[in-house]
Amino acid sequence: MRVRTVIVSCMALGLAYLLGWPVAVEPQAWTPPPAPALHGQWAPNLALASTRRIFTDGHGIPEDVAIGPDQYVYAGTSDGSILRMAQDGSAPQVLVNTGGRPLGMRFAPDGSLWVADGDKGLLRVTSDGHISVLATHADGVSFKLTDDLDVAVDGKVYFTDASYRFSFHDYQSDLLEHRANGRLLEYDPVTRQTRVLLKDLYFANGVAISPDQTFLLVVETGEYRVTRYWLNGAKAGHREVFIDNLPGVPDGISSNGRDTFWVALPTPRLSDLDKLLPHPFLRKMVARLPKVLQPKPTPMGFVIGLDLNGKVTHNLQDPDGQSYATITNVIEQNGKLWFGSLYEQAVGVLPVTDLPKTK
Repeated sequence: MRVRTVIVSCMALGLAYLLGWPVAVEPQAWTPPPAPALHGQWAPNLALASTRRIFTDGHGIPEDVAIGPDQYVYAGTSDGSILRMAQDGSAPQVLVNTGGRPLGMRFAPDGSLWVADGDKGLLRVTSDGHISVLATHADGVSFKLTDDLDVAVDGKVYFTDASYRFSFHDYQSDLLEHRANGRLLEYDPVTRQTRVLLKDLYFANGVAISPDQTFLLVVETGEYRVTRYWLNGAKAGHREVFIDNLPGVPDGISSNGRDTFWVALPTPRLSDLDKLLPHPFLRKMVARLPKVLQPKPTPMGFVIGLDLNGKVTHNLQDPDGQSYATITNVIEQNGKLWFGSLYEQAVGVLPVTDLPKTK
């Protein structure tokens, strides 16, 4: 009898916890469109299966990667380092440790490295490792998760604050909440002013400027879409959907400077999350669970290419993720694709030659 009482009491406490324990998320109902089936232009393939790993010399996970003017590979790793190494992985050395979490990285025309650090804000790093913190807030709102960036030819830096409510270390809560907590911003190095270009973005993530500098693309991870923002011309200041209802959860995006935007999809769409999104109360219950029991990425390799009008040109996959998985960033340089990841403790590299195109 006493054992039964203890069991019933524990069950009652557990139920009370799931139903009523305070949590930070305030979910908003959203019914996503049905996820595209992985056939036709999204058919599984092995285009990424020959990806080679370049390990980060014990510095952890490289979410983003950039190729410097010195042709070295630069990786922002999970221990806070910006690691510099030769393209074959030799001669690794730490350029600097930001003391935060370097996420997006781009080299400016003047050779300086701009960094979106999830903890520290918008940084500029010189070739000798000097760090300048250039922006930590805009319109009186501090950045919580400075995520990605791109640098225009004129030197202006366009970057995202993925969420003004949740930090990098709790980014899952923002996706679970599904509110428009993200912003797109512009930093002018001449005036040293930061300007908000767009508000109300759903987990504002990757940023890429078009080759002709007339528009930029920003990934809205929470809505499975890429949004176009016009920088110049008759549509300047206008936003529109570039591509919607992607078959995976989009993260980083980059331009090859000619005709292709590369988009990293760390995971295919998660059916459990899509089923939860219309139900705020259930999502609050899920938020009370340990992270290990919440929806998590399905390991696979998935990258897509888009032309300048948003048409799909490439569908590159490694369905079992054995070669390189959970890709968060992809750039094209020196005839290769370079990958960062959510979980891999290595940079990925794959020759561009003969990559299959969609029909």
